[in-house]
Formats: sequence, C-alpha cells, structure tokens
Amino acid sequence: MHTDTERCVRAVQSKDARFDGWFFTAVLTTRIYCRPSCPAVPPKVQNMTFYPSAAACQQAGFRACKRCRPDTSPGSPEWNARADTVARAMRLIGDGVVDREGVPGLATRLGYSTRQIERQLNAELGAGPLALARAQRAQTARVLIETTALPMAEVAFAAGFASIRSFNDTVREVFALTPGELRTRASRRTGDDRGIRTPGVISLRLPFRAPLNPDNLFGHLAATAVPGVEEWRDGAYRRTLRLPHGQGIASLSPRPDHIACRLSLTDSRDLRIAISRCRWLLDLDADPVAVDDQLRTDPLLAPLVDKAPGRRVPRTVDAAEFAVRAVLGQQVSTAAARTHAARLVTAHGEPIEDPEGGLTHLFPNPAALAGLDPEALALPRSRRTTLTTLVGALADGSLRLGLDSDWDEARARLFALPGFGPWTVEVIAMRALGDPDAFLPGDLGMRRAAADLGLPATPAALTAHAAAWRPWRAYAVQYLWATDDHPINHLPA
Repeated sequence: MHTDTERCVRAVQSKDARFDGWFFTAVLTTRIYCRPSCPAVPPKVQNMTFYPSAAACQQAGFRACKRCRPDTSPGSPEWNARADTVARAMRLIGDGVVDREGVPGLATRLGYSTRQIERQLNAELGAGPLALARAQRAQTARVLIETTALPMAEVAFAAGFASIRSFNDTVREVFALTPGELRTRASRRTGDDRGIRTPGVISLRLPFRAPLNPDNLFGHLAATAVPGVEEWRDGAYRRTLRLPHGQGIASLSPRPDHIACRLSLTDSRDLRIAISRCRWLLDLDADPVAVDDQLRTDPLLAPLVDKAPGRRVPRTVDAAEFAVRAVLGQQVSTAAARTHAARLVTAHGEPIEDPEGGLTHLFPNPAALAGLDPEALALPRSRRTTLTTLVGALADGSLRLGLDSDWDEARARLFALPGFGPWTVEVIAMRALGDPDAFLPGDLGMRRAAADLGLPATPAALTAHAAAWRPWRAYAVQYLWATDDHPINHLPA
C-alpha cells in the first residue's frame, strides 16, 4: 500500500487508525517516522514519504515519533492473510527465528537460500531479515525498559542484542533517547510501576484495529479451556506457554481499546516471542473493516455483521497442541473434549508453578506423547489410531504445523493420515495455521445457522454460495457460529 501515495496521504490527513501498521509516514524535514493516526499536525504533502515497515524507516535514517510510538502499531494484516514466502518469513521473524537461528535458519525453514530470502524481503518491505529483526529487538527493549526494573544489561540481552554497546546505539538511534531517559519518561507519563512491584511479571497493552468483538474470541477460548493449561479467572483468559528458552504464563483481558496482557516468564529472552504468540492467538493483526465490508456484500450475512462487527478467529499458541486437541474433539461435546485433553495433560504434561491461579502444566509436546499407550486412551479404537499416527508424524517431523507452514501442503499431509476428514483438516487450518479462508460447510453448527438464515444447508451448495465471502470465509464461520446460544459465543461472566 505504501506505493499508493494519494491513498496514504488521505489516511494521514484524516488520522485514520485503520491503516496503522499497513504503512509508516516518514517526515523529511524532521527525520521522524509516524503511524498514520499520529495526533500531531500532519506534515505538508511534499515532506511526506512512505515506507512499508518500521525497519525500512529506521534503515533510511528516521527515528520513531515520541507521540504516536509507531513501533507499537498493530502488525500488518497482510502477513496473516497470505501464505507466500514473504508472509511466512514475517511470521517467523516475529516469532524470533532470526534471533535464535540467524538468517540461514530462516532460509532453511522456508526452503530458500539466504540470498533469495533477503532479496524478496527487501523488494516488498524495504528491509532485509536482519533489519526487521533489529527493529523488533528495539521494540522489545522498549517494553522491558518501560515496564520492568531489570538492569539495562539484562534488558539488552533479554531483547536479543549481542552487546551493551549495540543495545545503547540502537535505542538512541531509533527513539532519540537513551535507555535511561526512556525509563524516566515512562515512569513520569504513567506513574504505573506494576511491573516493578511484581518481580518476573511484565504488564503491557496489545493494540488492535477496531472494532474488536471479544464475545466469541474469549468465549471460545474459555469454554474449550483444558484444565491445568488454561483457565478464565477474574476477567482474564490465562494459559501456560512453552517457549524457546523456558516457560511462561499469559493473562489476557479485553479492554475497549486494547488487550491487557500480563506475562510471567522464566526467561525474559522469550518476551518478544510470547507477545507475538499472544497476538496470533487473539488474531489482533486482522483488518476487521476489510473483512466485514466483504461479508456485508451478502445480504443474508450483513445483519449478523452489523449486529456485532469485528469478530476475530480464536487461534492457538501451539499448532501441534491444537491438532491433538482437534482429534480429541472429533464427534464429541466440548466438555468431553476438555476431559480427554485434561487426562493427557495430567499423564504427560510438564508441571509448572502458578502462584496466581490454577494452572499446573504445559500441554505435552509431540515428543512427550510419542510413547503413550493407546490402550490407556478412553477413545474408540479408530480415534486412538488417528491420534497416535498424528503424534508420530509430528514427533518425527514428517508433518510440520506452524507459522512457516504452506497451507495447501499441510492440508494434503493431514488428509493423508487415517481419520482426518474435511472438518478436522479445516478446523486445524483455521485455528492452528491461521488460514483466513478455511471453511467448514459440513459442521453441524454451520448447517443449523445456514438453514435458519435461509442459506443453502448442504455442504456443496453452501460452499458454492460462500465463494463470494472469499478470502474471509473463516470469519464468516465465526458470525454463523455466533447465532447459536452456546457458551463459546459469550464473554464469560
């Protein structure tokens, strides 16, 4: 979008927050870059230039605006709506792969050479993988500086910097303030020292594009919560996290203009990854206006969208975990699926301490489940086979589900496993892989909703009708499911 100068100028002049994260405005006279909705007086048109990423702005020598804080914008919705190489690379960079494995590791995951990856990212984003990762390190450093009492040396290494010098230089270059000045300004601005009073806990706000309807989003997560791994407590969805350097607990609460997030991490190096996974879980980088405008073109869907706009797709923090849970949930009630999953957690999950609530375990990873005894599962024999085959494929790497997955290839590999039909494959594509066009025309709730609204009720006819909803059919599913008075569609009390 950054190449459409006229459209970008209109967005900046109207301070349109819908475009935050889509592009960034760099001001040639001040050498500052802003989000489109910056509250400052818009610069003259001849002094504006536009970039597709904060990293590109920084690489061109611009520093972040101190008023609108463009580094805290929602992420571009493009990376969650696409499955091409650039989109998959951006999702992996957001999950910290470059910091952990370097650019060669990123390229290997995507099946390309480092030169090919660098060329594609530079062409579309104006910055290569190292610059993009550096911008994320700067943002992580800012969060740690402003919300914790960690010594600056610990902040530097937790944010992924290789040295104190590079940390200091980057913070000064990006924010035009020293790390100490950033911390002082933050304490004066908010007077909020919650992160300091609670050692090991980081409190922050997760931005999103309005509108956001929390009902089905948090309702679904709370109603399907696996005891010990997830819970709804005091107005927050809480769950355990398995992270590259340790364990964590996330607490997420809906607010009118943000999601309140509290993270308890055993290793602060996991902060950026934990934030990224929480945003992915809640689908916070979606563009609800684009989605809802498309769905409103169907006169039968329009009343549902108008009644409760901004529905998101509840996702997962771990694709392999969700695949296992999808199999456990085949042809059983929500309560039964939770019971089956809880038994797996008790028998094979890794214990975790939670001083604030009732979380007890990490969900077992495929390696921990690879040796489970099928006879110990209170499931039909055919479903035992489905589960053990899935776990084996995940454990030996023949099936890879994650942010780097090619959606069509993942579907094909899932269909090749015994017991995987369209419903299971599509619900995994929707909630684990994040395909915004995943569709479940054979789902019982979908068929009931379709019949009530006068939509075609048979899977084939409904699929044909839903062609007009593409590429947002996964969101249409949320609107149709929400017509049923089921706990998954209501924000818990």
